[in-house]
Amino acid sequence: MISVREETQHQSIEEIMAEYEELNAELDSFDDEDADEDEQKDKYLTFHIGKENYGIEIRHVIEIIVMQEITVVPDMPDFIIGVINLRGQVISLMDIRARFKMEAREYDDRTCIIVVKINELSVGLIVDTVNEVIDIPENQMDPPPRTHSGVGSSYIKGMGKVNNEVKILLDIEKILYEEELEQISQL
Repeated sequence: MISVREETQHQSIEEIMAEYEELNAELDSFDDEDADEDEQKDKYLTFHIGKENYGIEIRHVIEIIVMQEITVVPDMPDFIIGVINLRGQVISLMDIRARFKMEAREYDDRTCIIVVKINELSVGLIVDTVNEVIDIPENQMDPPPRTHSGVGSSYIKGMGKVNNEVKILLDIEKILYEEELEQISQL
């Protein structure tokens, strides 16, 4: 298991990129077409937004990249902040802080983009920092908490218990509503 250092003390961009390359190499090892599907089961890429830990199934993750120059596109939902050109492919960017209605913060050298596949569409998720790829078996997951209206957040898959921590596990296929997916697919 590869872990990204939580230190933010004056790391060079080269050091940060090297950490992302290590994580991408680990992700690639699960992406081999000949690999057994069970290899990806229960594996999550974890990341921070503020003080909270989140996770997404690695089967949805394409790669992790550093922040890029963003082109703003008008008439998009507030949390779709624009697009980037990633090796000739236009990728829509979702600021996860904005999606979760959290306080905005300036991007820094630890802010990164997790490129994921949502219903055959590549989308970049902007997060504060990535952590590691970890195993969270189903027996270590609890259902998402209910809101005051009695309905759980549709994009929270569950709460993963890892040692003494809780990871909020996201259902990446539900993080965008159908009409939002359609809107960004036309970019």
